[in-house]
Amino acid sequence: MSRFEDNPFSDPAIDNPFADPAVQQVARSTNNATRGLDDYNPFDGQQNANQATPAQQPTQPAIMQAVSPPLAGGQYTQPNPQQSQGPPQNFTTADFQKRQEELERKAEELARREAELRAGSAGRRNNWPPLPAFCPIQPCFYQDINVDIPLEFQRIVRHLYHLWMFHSLVLALNIIGGLALLFAGENFTVFGLAILYFVLLTPFSFICWYRPIYKAFRSDSSFNFMVFFFIFMFQIIITLVQSIGFSGGGSCGLITSIGAFKTSVGAGVVTLIVTIGFVTAIVADVMLIAKVHRIYRSTGASMAKAQAEFTTEILRNQHVQTAASSAAAAAVNAQIANANRY
Repeated sequence: MSRFEDNPFSDPAIDNPFADPAVQQVARSTNNATRGLDDYNPFDGQQNANQATPAQQPTQPAIMQAVSPPLAGGQYTQPNPQQSQGPPQNFTTADFQKRQEELERKAEELARREAELRAGSAGRRNNWPPLPAFCPIQPCFYQDINVDIPLEFQRIVRHLYHLWMFHSLVLALNIIGGLALLFAGENFTVFGLAILYFVLLTPFSFICWYRPIYKAFRSDSSFNFMVFFFIFMFQIIITLVQSIGFSGGGSCGLITSIGAFKTSVGAGVVTLIVTIGFVTAIVADVMLIAKVHRIYRSTGASMAKAQAEFTTEILRNQHVQTAASSAAAAAVNAQIANANRY
């Protein structure tokens, strides 16, 4: 009957929600947190931090960071501080003075090297012909194709130099051919003239046509080109005559070698080799002069330019200037003497 003791008609007994232990625990923790916030002094910690850490002086001046232009969406981007901040540039008068001294030293070094190069080019010793030091005759010319001649013309100049050497070799073989004819019972004419040709034509060909073409390619001289063409035509004509081998001409040409076979086969073979050398030299002469002429025309050279160079060289020649001064002084003295006479 205990369950019927409550009055069903009285107000119902409603449980107190705050009487729940879980709710009371949360309420107590909330009160403690609120009490801690009420007791918190924000300036107390700042004062302690200021006392604990000494003030630091700024090492770099304040730099305003640039803001990048807005992107397509209208948002601004800020650059990276490590990229925007560079090392401080503190230049003093001593730094500028030091740099000025370094520049002056470099300028002096460059001027000294330029003077050495200029003096070296002006004072180059002659190296051709390559004679030994004990020889009383010293070299007469300076020749260095790798230094003097431009790169695009070095090959043709070497070919011309080798051609001159080949001409000298053929003239030396001509002496041997004349000696073979002399042993075969021929007269002394071919042998003697062969020696004379070798002694005269070898140096003259070097001076008269090889050196001009060397200087023409070295300094792009139209005058030297003209000299080369003029002299080299005579070189071709002389070689052609020598290859024919007229009787009494002093060369072991075709006619001479045919006659030598009638006397001696050995002498005929030697003279035939010399004839082949002369013919080969003629072919090489024609090929190289044609190639040089093509190069000459492609450089824009002309006869007028050659005449202008010739006039300039004549006027700058020391001997010509001395002779002109002497002639002018003699003419003036003669006029003064004639005036005093009357």
